[in-house]
Amino acid sequence: MSSPDQVATLTVEDDIGIVTLNSPPVNALSQAVRAGILENVNKAVADPAVKAIVLICEGRTFIAGADITEFGKPRKAPSLPEAQNAIENSPKPVIAAIHGTALGGGFEVALCCHYRVAVPSARCGLPEVKLGLLPGAGGTQRLPRIVGPERALEMVTSGQHVPAQKCLEMGLIDEIVPEGELRAGAIAFARKVLAENRPLRKVRDMDEKVVAARGKPEIFENFRKANARRFRGFLAPEYNIRCIEAAVNLPFDEGMKVERQLFEELVSGTQSAAQRYVFFAEREVWKIPDVPADTPVVPVKKVGIVGAGTMGGGIAMNFANVGIPVTLVETTAEALERGLGVVRRNYENTAKKGRLTQAQVEERMGLLTGSLELESLADCDLVIEAVFENMQIKQEIFEKLDRIVKPGAILATNTSALNINEIGRAVKRPEGIVGMHFFSPANVMRLLEVVRGDKTSKTAIATAMAVGKKIGKIAALSGVCPGFIGNRILHARTRQAQAMLLEGAMPWDIDKVLYDFGLPMGPFAMSDLAGLDIGWSKETSKSSTVREVLCEMDRRGQKTGAGYYDYDENRNPRPSPVTEKIVRDFMAKAGNKPREITEQEILERCIYAMINEGAKILEEGIAIRASDIDIVWINGYGWPVYRGGPMFYADTVGLQTVIDKLREYGDRMGADAQVSPLLERLAKEGKRLQDVKNA
Repeated sequence: MSSPDQVATLTVEDDIGIVTLNSPPVNALSQAVRAGILENVNKAVADPAVKAIVLICEGRTFIAGADITEFGKPRKAPSLPEAQNAIENSPKPVIAAIHGTALGGGFEVALCCHYRVAVPSARCGLPEVKLGLLPGAGGTQRLPRIVGPERALEMVTSGQHVPAQKCLEMGLIDEIVPEGELRAGAIAFARKVLAENRPLRKVRDMDEKVVAARGKPEIFENFRKANARRFRGFLAPEYNIRCIEAAVNLPFDEGMKVERQLFEELVSGTQSAAQRYVFFAEREVWKIPDVPADTPVVPVKKVGIVGAGTMGGGIAMNFANVGIPVTLVETTAEALERGLGVVRRNYENTAKKGRLTQAQVEERMGLLTGSLELESLADCDLVIEAVFENMQIKQEIFEKLDRIVKPGAILATNTSALNINEIGRAVKRPEGIVGMHFFSPANVMRLLEVVRGDKTSKTAIATAMAVGKKIGKIAALSGVCPGFIGNRILHARTRQAQAMLLEGAMPWDIDKVLYDFGLPMGPFAMSDLAGLDIGWSKETSKSSTVREVLCEMDRRGQKTGAGYYDYDENRNPRPSPVTEKIVRDFMAKAGNKPREITEQEILERCIYAMINEGAKILEEGIAIRASDIDIVWINGYGWPVYRGGPMFYADTVGLQTVIDKLREYGDRMGADAQVSPLLERLAKEGKRLQDVKNA
């Protein structure tokens, strides 16, 4: 552990004391950094030669936030407020000199300085909400005193990073100094403060903007209402709002007490623990034990995509967005034109919302080339197949690609469930075959499942992961099994939902429970959105399931105005008497008497089946870590981040509880009730799923 004198120094330049922090990589507010600030500010105050103080950081950034590795551990003195008080109560002006990012506790330190300067590339913000927290060192009390409660509400509940120019306009910084000249610029500003005899401006004493909002509760009511959907299920946004309310309605010190109390509630709660876990899991997911960081990768300068449908077009957009040219191959001119037309419409819709210029639309479309010949992919570095989920078709395509595409190129399949080892048997370079499973819509969804076959090379894996990072995805590695990580777990949940449908629960009963749990929608609403006819064939349909009957009736989901639900002209769902009758008829045919199924049973059977399947995936070595499974479900299926993923959630409810419930439901759950031996072993040993790692 670093000592204060290793991370903080005081130098005096004429009459300016410069307190410099140097605690790589991001000058986080560890105990040593806090002590270094306190000691060196006090030293500068005590030195009669020092007339003003500049607080500056070495390395790539100003203080980027708290040291979150200290959360949940005994606190060591000095506290952050002690260091802040030394700054704020200094009888000499203190100027924060900001580069990189001043975030969270780092920005709260800057707000205690009397003045702030920054380089143009700097960004400031209070992103604690993303970790299920609120700024706990005065951020919620000082921020609205500068920017007003309305802007403060948006900043603390979004966690946005605000560019320096915007900070200047809002009054969060006092001057922008030239890039690369921060130290000299900050010293010059400090001298200006002295020459002009500027006051020791304490943000805590700036009451004008909060007093103006006092007695206007509608500011907060309207904000809650406008953001109800965005904040659904999360505690931290509401607690942040309450803190800004306290800043408006209470004296500063009283507001600080509210902030501290609410911070303590959050930091000791399950939601913040889950969000902090996800923060680290998103960094861990890139680490593959047997594929070191220095593994050679194929430089991907040109990409080919086979199939210009919804998936192919969406995948192509990812590459065009980062300037990589793409050749899209289709079997007919009509299909190719349609696919490129959809891509253009997507870009133009984004431009209409002001997120792209028309020039950028044309630039990206200019990177896309259509073709009807696989031969046009010969010089591609990476080719991604995105056609119909049919093994024979995929093998035929890969056999051709193997002959056409240059040696050393990576051949990837976008399959969501098929065995890539079988696909690999169609080629003479099985080491170059890898799964790259994008999630729909591929240009929006963050997750990329990278699938390793038995013969996939480390270079192919490293390349796929690097490509994922380049195009802004979060990539998780999976082994080969039906459905890989995400869909295999989804199928376990689907089996339980379908089983309960024939025991007495209606689709809307099941969907409501999972929506209330925090998922964006339940399985039946999701089927209606995707289309019930995906994978359904009119020729082979035998009225053997509820879904088949619905499709035969042309109730194929939202696109036809009816599926499991009935839909109005705005696609708003309502329970369908037609579906209810079909379900009841199937129950009668099976000899099932309807029974009341509680919300608890619906939740436990769906979620515990997922947990059990996840444990089996871990045990089989399909996933490297429990946290990788959680990353897949958060980013690919909308699992609520404040519940940390199915594996983390299992640890919060207790593994023995999960096992006991699986056994209690027993035969009703079928094979999904067969408890994973890993789950049993961990429960017996008092261990957690989240700690499991397959080296």
